[in-house]
Amino acid sequence: MSVTAAKGFTASGVAAGIKENGNPDLALVVNNGPRLAAAGVFTSNRVKAAPVLWSEQVLKGGQVSAVVLNSGGANACTGPLGFQDTHATAEKTADVLGHSAGEIAIASTGLIGIRLPMEPLLSGIETAAAALGEHGGEKAAIAIKTTDTVHKTAVATGPDGAWTVGGMAKGAGMLAPGLATMLVVLTTDADVEAAALDTALRDATRTTFDRIDSDGCMSTNDTVLLLASGASGVAPAADDFAEAVRTVCADLARQLIGDAEGASKDIRIEVVGAATEDDAVEVGRSIARNNLLKCAIHGEDPNWGRVLSAIGTTSAAFEPDQLNVAINDVWVCKDGSVGEDRELVDMRYREVRITADLAAGSASAVIWANDLTADYVHENSAYSS
Repeated sequence: MSVTAAKGFTASGVAAGIKENGNPDLALVVNNGPRLAAAGVFTSNRVKAAPVLWSEQVLKGGQVSAVVLNSGGANACTGPLGFQDTHATAEKTADVLGHSAGEIAIASTGLIGIRLPMEPLLSGIETAAAALGEHGGEKAAIAIKTTDTVHKTAVATGPDGAWTVGGMAKGAGMLAPGLATMLVVLTTDADVEAAALDTALRDATRTTFDRIDSDGCMSTNDTVLLLASGASGVAPAADDFAEAVRTVCADLARQLIGDAEGASKDIRIEVVGAATEDDAVEVGRSIARNNLLKCAIHGEDPNWGRVLSAIGTTSAAFEPDQLNVAINDVWVCKDGSVGEDRELVDMRYREVRITADLAAGSASAVIWANDLTADYVHENSAYSS
């Protein structure tokens, strides 16, 4: 259930010595073809890590033969030397695998502002290459974890199982739209050209990764790659392929929120009755980023007033006296005022559902978020992560 679920791919995950604790920290995913098509989506943060800048250039060619991913260091805000380190990583990988450096994508995650230890990293590439295998996907997923408590993988298949889309992700903090903070590698053995991969990937990320919001913080390193080997020999219908990619992305996005740093509640925010989809997304994000509400959810307090106050900060079309809010299906706010008895809301369980009805149209959107806990504050203040 990972990047090697699709035919034509091998992967590995090793401990190269990048992390001081000795945990796995280097992953390698190789596309063995016959097709080497690829697409990618990256952070919209104006401060971009060296691996993002490198991989953006690689993806312009529409071909990726391998992806090198490391945890234990973001290689962000490291200047020209950091970019040289990324280039050296690609050159080393190309040399070991017999490919072109211009077809090697790089992704890094970890602390910003510190250069990577290149000697163990480059040596680790040789170790990872020697360990490549068709069942190496899980080890690769483990090697890219940082504050993640679990590794994250997903898979979907086409009609009659004729082709497969698999994937792995890392991410537990700095999860916010545009792209959400993550490293993701998706693979497929479907026979799909780069342009079609790009369309499917952008459509999928728009309604999945771009609609999770843990803490409103956007990373410098977000990378989502989709590689196609064509090894199944099947060219799928565009709609079938797009749905499979979306399914895997949605699964991984949900896992990211479920493993968010310190979280005790997963919050599903559905905005309905919006004039436009953009309005629905804007309102959903505002609710997701309301720290007072996130604290209330942690305390199992159905404080619908904080939902209304978040809605009121947006530019969405609505009338305040027509707003309705439900928490776990109890309509605690009706027509901008008191609704059903808030004591009816059962918030004992992990998932909390908030529905905000703007009564302004027929558009809708779903945003996933999580509560704000003391554990989150501790994890992001007691030590660098």
